[in-house]
Amino acid sequence: MTGSLADVRFDHVAQQVPDIGAAIAWWRETVPGVRVLHEDPTWGLIEAAGVKLAFVLADQHPGHLAWRVDGDELERLAAAGGHEIRPHRDGTRSFYVEGPGGQAVELIAYPAQ
Repeated sequence: MTGSLADVRFDHVAQQVPDIGAAIAWWRETVPGVRVLHEDPTWGLIEAAGVKLAFVLADQHPGHLAWRVDGDELERLAAAGGHEIRPHRDGTRSFYVEGPGGQAVELIAYPAQ
């Protein structure tokens, strides 16, 4: 195995919601210090106290926990598990696996800086 714990970081939690804008508004009104990182009608991303929370629509993404790895590790893990890596419009790439109890887990890599 080429990866190590140093190569993996928790990235975000994603929650399915029926209305992205309403979800973001609720969090901004309820939790002090929320920063909106992205918002459009199909997905949103906020950050508060160093934690990122994504809002997704049920027909586009599962609710999930996301772990960030580098691009090489993403490729290695996908190949080892027979998973297809999908690009996202923000330049990230990822794949989902089903964890214990049916929890979706996303492994995600960001573009090189």
